Amino acid sequence: MRDMGTALKIAIIGAGSTYTPELMEGIIKRKDNLPLTELVLMDIDARKLEIVGGLCERMVQAAGMNCKVVKTMELDEALQGASFVLGQIRVGKLPARVLDEKIPLKYDLIGQETCGIGGFFKAMRTIPVMLDIAKRMEQLCPDAWLINFSNPAGIITEAILNHTNVKMLGLCNVPYNMYKSIRETLQLPNADLTYVGLNHLSWITAIEQDGKDYLKDALEMGLNSEAMKNIPSSGFSQELVQLVGAIPSSYMEYYYFKDKKLKLLKDSEQSRGEKCMDIEEELLGIYSNAELHEKPELLASRGGANYSEVAISLVDAIYNDKQEVHVVNLLNGGALDFMEHNDAIEVAAVIGKDGAKPLVIEDFDNRHIIDYMRMVKAYERETVAAAVEGSEEAAMRALMMNPLVGDYNTALACFRELKEAHKEYLPQFKFE
Repeated sequence: MRDMGTALKIAIIGAGSTYTPELMEGIIKRKDNLPLTELVLMDIDARKLEIVGGLCERMVQAAGMNCKVVKTMELDEALQGASFVLGQIRVGKLPARVLDEKIPLKYDLIGQETCGIGGFFKAMRTIPVMLDIAKRMEQLCPDAWLINFSNPAGIITEAILNHTNVKMLGLCNVPYNMYKSIRETLQLPNADLTYVGLNHLSWITAIEQDGKDYLKDALEMGLNSEAMKNIPSSGFSQELVQLVGAIPSSYMEYYYFKDKKLKLLKDSEQSRGEKCMDIEEELLGIYSNAELHEKPELLASRGGANYSEVAISLVDAIYNDKQEVHVVNLLNGGALDFMEHNDAIEVAAVIGKDGAKPLVIEDFDNRHIIDYMRMVKAYERETVAAAVEGSEEAAMRALMMNPLVGDYNTALACFRELKEAHKEYLPQFKFE
């Protein structure tokens, strides 16, 4: 075995997620590279674990894999002796997401699950639980890799890598989808793209193939990358991409078109979380069919396209020491000279058995991106402090720096209402 012990055990935490068949598809696709001996599916929701876990068991069986599949509600059982831990948790489940989306709208603030004050509260609920998982990993599987795609992925990376000793990488499917769509649009299948940013705050700043940089051409044609399915997108104008000097990810619409996005959210009959609840129930109904042993097409509408490719190819690259380049969330460590050493950033890195080595981006001179990243990173640092310490002072400093919040009185009123609404998931905070 590739320096990782004799058994390959993968634990999926939050395996009741309807995304899990995506991961299973990736594991099955790479079964020759990843000789899995044990797969543990762990969730705290018995109904979803049974339904989703049942489909996963059938998928493994249909693929002819000689692999033990365990369904459990016990975290320690899942972690014990694991080689890789895949984190995809949603604390408070979709009803909590809906509160993150709808309550801010009353204050004319964007309600979104990773950006603005909605994303802030998702971080408040998720960080303590992820830190607990990491602390248990230190005891039960100290050599394991934690691959996390629970949102907000970048802020969780910031928390775990600065407050625990686990080996961890944060993941998102936005970079993969950007690379894919830009290469296809420009018909440059082998283009080497430079990706710079934080999670859900990112840009493509170079497109090189055969010694030529095609970025200028792309900016002149007003090129956009394909939008994520979970974001109602209007795209960026030619003028805007030229102004920015880079191709923004679709999440930048929340920042660049704040007023338009707010109006769109307020005018929507259902929030994205409510739509996801409908899709989830429909998926669980489909998954319950005992004859089904493959991922259904409807799953693509949840916005998780290519998650399996991103996540399992990363596991493959570590396990088989592939020295491949992947875009991940990790500590800066000098890759970007304008960010602090311990800042979690989202950039390309070489992945092998020792983890990820970020590719240094030298002489980066796009001032707009530098200043935007520093501003949002200041928000993220305070957010982690608020989540770890239960500090309302840090929380308010964070929200005052967030470009989607800003105003103190509005932030405070919305903070108080969301804090009360999520009370049972915020053990770090004091309540009257």
